[in-house]
Amino acid sequence: MVRSNSELRAQALEFLSDKWGIAIGTFLVYMILLGGVQVIVPFVGSGVTIIIGGPMAVGISIFTLAIIRREDVRLEQIFDGFQNFGTALGAYLLMVIFIFLWTLLFIIPGIIMGLAYSQTFYIIADDKSISAMDAIDKSKAMMDGYKWKFFLLGLSFIGWGILCIFTLGIGFLWLMPYIQVSYANFYEEIKEHGMTA
Repeated sequence: MVRSNSELRAQALEFLSDKWGIAIGTFLVYMILLGGVQVIVPFVGSGVTIIIGGPMAVGISIFTLAIIRREDVRLEQIFDGFQNFGTALGAYLLMVIFIFLWTLLFIIPGIIMGLAYSQTFYIIADDKSISAMDAIDKSKAMMDGYKWKFFLLGLSFIGWGILCIFTLGIGFLWLMPYIQVSYANFYEEIKEHGMTA
């Protein structure tokens, strides 16, 4: 039986209880790197973001999975996705293209396929030998029957996001790790169930 979203969020907080310092610091560096590229080099920032977006997404997946698995957690893990650069970049580009094409049909199919592809970077983080297309296909299979659950998990953070705005954005330093560790916990929970749903 798959646990409820509230249970997944509660456990994410438990996993973070002694990791808030490293989690906040790591996500701060992660956001500065991705956002800083856009600010520092606005004319080529989008291209650079596309190039590093996939590897960084795999890296943050490695980092958050290490938290929920109670493994060694290091800031440098956000760069581990570059060790599998081709697959990470390929998956990122394919996802962008596929979601864009589905969105051309109508916004709803684009959202649904975005949810279907949502586990791709966790899968790459777990399997260094998998190809980009195979990771996307595996995510689609894993998310069969779980897209609505994942959508509701994301929606459940909206209230916290609104509250963070009133802290002049400072609250996002805690919210971003909370969200991403909850997502990693979701992946871990459905990893076995999702393939047989």
